[in-house]
Amino acid sequence: MKKNTKTKTYIIGHKNPDTDSIVSAAAYAVFKQNQGYSDYIACRAGKPTPQTEYIFSRFQVPLPQLVSDLIPRIKHFCNDTPITIHKDTCIWDAFTLMQKHGLRFLPVVDSDGTYHSGMHFALFTEMFLKRTKPQQRTVIETSIRFLADVIGAKKILGFDETGIKTSPVIIGAASIETFRQYIEGTSMQDTIVICGNRRDIQELAVKHGARLLIVTTGNEPDTAILELARKNSVSILLSPYDTTSTAQLLIYAMPVSAFSSTDIEPVLASEPLHNAKNALERSPARTLAVIDGERKVVGTISQSDAYGKPNINVILVDHNEISQSVDGMQHFDIVEVIDHHRLGNVPTQVPITFINQPVGATCTIVTNLFFSQSVDLPKDIASILLCGILADTLLLQSATTTDIDRQTAHRLATITKLDIQELGKQLIKAASNISGRSAEDLVNQDLKEYSEDSYSYTVSQIEVEDLSEIIERKNEIIEVLEQKRKTSNKLFSALMITDITRLTSILLIAAVQDFKNELKLPQEQGIFQLSGIVSRKKQLLPLLSELIKHYAPL
Repeated sequence: MKKNTKTKTYIIGHKNPDTDSIVSAAAYAVFKQNQGYSDYIACRAGKPTPQTEYIFSRFQVPLPQLVSDLIPRIKHFCNDTPITIHKDTCIWDAFTLMQKHGLRFLPVVDSDGTYHSGMHFALFTEMFLKRTKPQQRTVIETSIRFLADVIGAKKILGFDETGIKTSPVIIGAASIETFRQYIEGTSMQDTIVICGNRRDIQELAVKHGARLLIVTTGNEPDTAILELARKNSVSILLSPYDTTSTAQLLIYAMPVSAFSSTDIEPVLASEPLHNAKNALERSPARTLAVIDGERKVVGTISQSDAYGKPNINVILVDHNEISQSVDGMQHFDIVEVIDHHRLGNVPTQVPITFINQPVGATCTIVTNLFFSQSVDLPKDIASILLCGILADTLLLQSATTTDIDRQTAHRLATITKLDIQELGKQLIKAASNISGRSAEDLVNQDLKEYSEDSYSYTVSQIEVEDLSEIIERKNEIIEVLEQKRKTSNKLFSALMITDITRLTSILLIAAVQDFKNELKLPQEQGIFQLSGIVSRKKQLLPLLSELIKHYAPL
């Protein structure tokens, strides 16, 4: 069976995302949706910064969905539009449904959608054989309504039509004396009697209070029989088939729950994919129900699904290096990249759309896609895009700022009727408040991982209006950097703190001592001074890259 699901595309920025990363994901998702692509979803790979939270709150735009990792999970491979059946549905309807959709397996659910059991053809065959042994009396669980529907019978009389009861089945084909002896001393209260145009059998069954009389070949009982049946609360159905054919249909009027198995355990959507692969090996149908944390059925997964392509594609924004991507990204197809950083050779299986421009913000690129392709740009999205450009270019003052950034920002300011200088002050205020935040939080806020030759390292960046508090906490921060460096076996871990009022920065770094000695930068009390440097991408990284190229460990 073809997987009955749509592929979704996650639009996501780098780990430890900054404002530009989250805003560009949110805006590009709207760009795609306004082009008519509904299955593009804005995501974020981590906690938003205080500045980002301020922006999304102020302009009442929902934060993108948090995707903390893309480790392959069952939900990424399952059919997420499952066909289920209620446990009290009759088998005939279940088979009709399975045949219509080409299914070998059906999740069986309770009234609230909670998983009850699993049904598949092999299990039905096994249970059918158990229930139809000639050595034992045939007993079925069913309702009058199910029987009427399955047989296509005309209802003559009906009592308690929806109640499912366990009923022995008797076929009245013997002589009246044999039939009388057979039922003598037996309670007929729940019994189903099938017979043709045999008035004597009909009368005896009704007198003894059978649950149901099924009269075959379309011969309606006479008035006296009907009156007696009404008096004794005996239901009567008129079957269009002969007695043998009618009897063969009875088992299909039983509820699904009688032929499904509660031993077929479902799998959790959030579990790793390999858990499903192991469970599928044990499943007789090689298909399982997929449930959420409340045991609601949210999908099904077959062996072919588990070894097939995931139902998620990915668009990267504001980065193109797998080392900066959410963990597990390599398991999914990257279909687009929109970025303004150096090329990091992100691997793809096929050619993709790759937009990389030397501008100050990814938000600049996204904004101009709206303009160049005449896609409707809502005012709230235009507002956050303006914030993204201002945040990533230090209010259009960073060394990375281009004329394109300036022109784009002023065009957005016209659309949104926002004053760039006033908005910039509010963004600075939101970004620079570090009081009460832990050193680990500051280091992780906008941390990026890089590779150069055989070395890897991390550089984080935060912006403040006053360097004094950071300087007071330098030992605490360096301790966190050292911990991070050792844990991940990096050459060094650094935090760049940019003074957004004086447009200069300082650098706190934890590194092996011989590399630290290579940093020919002015120091004050163990703090490296980055005079006039405000851009990590364009100013600091080239400097560090050059040092690493010439680094020769002792």
